[in-house]
Amino acid sequence: MQRAMQRASDRWVSIALSVLLHGALLAALVYGWMMFRRPPPKPTLAIEATVVDARALRGAVRPPPEPRPPAAPEPSSPPPPTPPPQEPLGPPPPTPEELAHREEQRQQAEAAAAEERRVAEERAAEEKRREEQRAAAEKKVREAAEARKRAAEERQRLAEARDTSEREADLKRSLATEEKASVERSSAALASWEAQIAAKINRAWLRPPTARAGISCVLNVTQVPGGEVTQVSIGECNGDQAVRESIEAAVYRASPLPPPPDPALFDRNLRINFRPD
Repeated sequence: MQRAMQRASDRWVSIALSVLLHGALLAALVYGWMMFRRPPPKPTLAIEATVVDARALRGAVRPPPEPRPPAAPEPSSPPPPTPPPQEPLGPPPPTPEELAHREEQRQQAEAAAAEERRVAEERAAEEKRREEQRAAAEKKVREAAEARKRAAEERQRLAEARDTSEREADLKRSLATEEKASVERSSAALASWEAQIAAKINRAWLRPPTARAGISCVLNVTQVPGGEVTQVSIGECNGDQAVRESIEAAVYRASPLPPPPDPALFDRNLRINFRPD
């Protein structure tokens, strides 16, 4: 269809060019014929004259010169030959039947193009609808997978939290049990260690004559690792000054003090209840 329309267009272009060419030739011929038929210019008459003085004309007047006979007219030129009739150039104009057929073909081509556009638009709309449905289905699948993943993570978190709580409870119970046992052990061990220190001080004590029975004094002893005594002070005590001084001297003589049975029980500052009786 397009080729037929293109051929028709080329045909009309050829006709137009042919008409323009013949028009130009015809205009040239008419111009030449008009220039040929133009009458020639009339001849100009020659006038002879003599220049004289005006004073000389007073005495003598010359008769006017006789006019010359007019020039014979030139014979007219024969008319130009009539140009032969121009033969039509190019293809003949289309007939009404051809025009009607061309219009029908154009309408059919337009209808076919419109139908192709409609079919293409329907296909594009159907493809877009399928793509949207596919995207919606994929989105639902992703959302379901993410929901399952979140649920699994939440279950795992709850399980880990429950396990952590149980482990913490078990650890607390274990620590409490160990602490209780340690306190019990430490109390007994500490009492035994303090008793050993008090016994050693009692052995190093030189009882003064003023000391009476039932002496009870609180000793504040400072020691360094290894048991060496660095400072002693007497707190509450029911003895006199001589008793106080003798007990303080006994503590220095008892240095180094016995080590604790458990190194964790070691303390630099000791508070010992000294009761020699």
